[in-house]
Amino acid sequence: QVQLVESGGGLVQPGGSLRLSCAASGRIRNNYTLGWFRQAPGKEREFVACLSWRPESTLYADSVKGRFTISRDSAKNMGYLQMNSLKPEDTAVYTCAARNNWQPSTRQDRYNYWGQGTQVTVSE
Repeated sequence: QVQLVESGGGLVQPGGSLRLSCAASGRIRNNYTLGWFRQAPGKEREFVACLSWRPESTLYADSVKGRFTISRDSAKNMGYLQMNSLKPEDTAVYTCAARNNWQPSTRQDRYNYWGQGTQVTVSE
């Protein structure tokens, strides 16, 4: 039984930074793909970033390129999303997900495990 738990969200001023963490428990494949998605109130959930290994590869939504960095520490079963130069439009609930496949994907239905989400609010 695989569980994902996000942490690190909070209130930050525009231009600030946050690092989100995703802790995985249970048995999970070493070659899983890590994904981050976000959903603002009244809007559809959207893709943010993903990281695949074997080989290592990353994908980012155009809206976060150059500002966000996805990473993981497989030895600790931890995934991360470093968010810099945050904007008000980044405000959303951020959710991590894992896919039992080494290939990256921006599609939600390709991911097998989901966390509950952590709130990120960017405001003065």
